[in-house]
Amino acid sequence: MMLQISNKVVIPKREIEFTAIRAQGPGGQNVNKVSTAIQLRFDIRSSSLPDFYKQRLLKLSDRRISQEGVIVIKAQSSRSQEQNKLAALERLQDLIRSVTLTQKKRIATKPGKAAKKRRMDAKAHRGKIKAGRQKVGEE
Repeated sequence: MMLQISNKVVIPKREIEFTAIRAQGPGGQNVNKVSTAIQLRFDIRSSSLPDFYKQRLLKLSDRRISQEGVIVIKAQSSRSQEQNKLAALERLQDLIRSVTLTQKKRIATKPGKAAKKRRMDAKAHRGKIKAGRQKVGEE
C-alpha cells in the first residue's frame, strides 16, 4: 500500500509510522479503555520524497513539523482507529501537496482617471459639508 501524492510522487507505507494513543475529551468509558486516536509520524529527511518537496516542507513554519524534520499528525475525531488512520493519512497528503502550489505574483495596479476624479470630488464635497458647519461671518 502506498500514499499517492501526485502522478509521479508516491510514499511507501513503510516510511509512515502509526502509533495508537488514547484520545482526549468526551467519549465515556470508551476513552478510558480503548486507544482509538492515531499519531502519525513521517520523517521528511529520510523519506523517498524528491528534494524539491523536502526543501519546501522543511521551510514551512507549521507546528506539525518538528525541528528534526518529522511531521507529527494526531487524529482523534472518530471513535474508530481505522477512520482516524485514514484521516491522518489524508492530512499528511494535503500538507505535502500544499508545498507544490506556488502563489501567483501580485501585480501592483494604479487607480484609473475616473477613480481619481471620484476621489477628488468626494474630498471637495466633504470639504463643503465641513465649511457649512462654521459660524456665519467667520473665515
